[in-house]
Amino acid sequence: MARSVAAHREAVKELLSGLARLGSTEELPLMAALGRVLADDVLAPLSLPPFANSQMDGFAVRSADLAPHSGSDVGAELTVVDPVPAGAFPARLMPGTAAPIMTGAMMPEGADAVVPIEQAVPDVFPAPGVSATVRLPTTEPGTFVRDAGSDITEGTVALRSGTALGPGQLGLLAALGMTAVEVRTPVRVLLVTTGDEVVEPGTSLPEGKIYDSNGTLLEAAMVQSGLRVTRTGISSDNPAALEDLLHAHLGAIDLIVTTGGVSKGAYEVVKQAMDGQAVEFVSVAMQPGGPQGIGKFDGVPLLGFPGNPVSCLVSFEMFLRPALAVVVGIPALRPSLQARLTESLTSPAGKHQVRRGTLLPGGSVRLEGGVGSHLIHALANSNALVQVPADVTELDAGAEVEVWML
Repeated sequence: MARSVAAHREAVKELLSGLARLGSTEELPLMAALGRVLADDVLAPLSLPPFANSQMDGFAVRSADLAPHSGSDVGAELTVVDPVPAGAFPARLMPGTAAPIMTGAMMPEGADAVVPIEQAVPDVFPAPGVSATVRLPTTEPGTFVRDAGSDITEGTVALRSGTALGPGQLGLLAALGMTAVEVRTPVRVLLVTTGDEVVEPGTSLPEGKIYDSNGTLLEAAMVQSGLRVTRTGISSDNPAALEDLLHAHLGAIDLIVTTGGVSKGAYEVVKQAMDGQAVEFVSVAMQPGGPQGIGKFDGVPLLGFPGNPVSCLVSFEMFLRPALAVVVGIPALRPSLQARLTESLTSPAGKHQVRRGTLLPGGSVRLEGGVGSHLIHALANSNALVQVPADVTELDAGAEVEVWML
């Protein structure tokens, strides 16, 4: 009986659970750490903002100077003092005065609010050095003031261990004055393409042969996902040669991924090479990508993906990416949303079908190509994977489907 997609995804997650305990880390400059996973909690070495500052261009004031008097709520007329540009250390604000202040500038001692320039009369700043007064409305303490530590306070956790470092996270570390960060060493993957029928791109193409696209396809997906990939040359359909190739890399890798040689043909080299190893070959109720290998080769986790290009990428997206997201924190899960089909489709009973598609403006999705697992041109022209559950056999145009954005 075929294994469900959910069951196989759980099996892959269990297989890779040990990767979370690898423990190796390295310190990298911030930009080199983009896309990597934080090794330890980061405590804020200072507060953000480090000082109270103005949220607006306006006048820094003592709110008590503008409090209603004798039944009036129109504020007061204050004497304008020296301006406070961003980056300056201001003088103490005396009672009865207002200091022109720019966005982000430090609040003067004694000031507890900012009145935006648009609310002032006149609503322009006086020229520096010119004696002037300004009428300002009543305002509450704290108005348009960013308090020190209102974003984060010194000594608190800025980022948790296991956080994937994107632009926002690296920006926070830079704002905290950091130039480097400790990250987990990436998962090391050995990627092996198999088959006597495939040859390297750039060489002559004999009759009956095809160029290897799987190696480039999967290496690109893995590198983009933050993995460290060792890619071998194409392995022949000789099981002993494949075994020797895998043994040569043991000790320097954390995971083996093969493509091809896992179905029910007469020359399935991965199945033959795994004789005596703790690897099983199963049929997953999925189209494409049904044949899958999973287990350990001399103790190293191994995943055997099918040999057709679309099948191997769908296998990565459906099984390896989600498992790594849970176990080591990267890559992130694909964004998922609902879209309406522009055309009808059919799907085999009992199989989870994954179709290639293009999400269009307005929330509809157009299918690209047919169901064939060899249709790499259709894959290249897609920006989404359309998910059709195993209990669905037909969908009409306009039906809602789940799509994963690529």
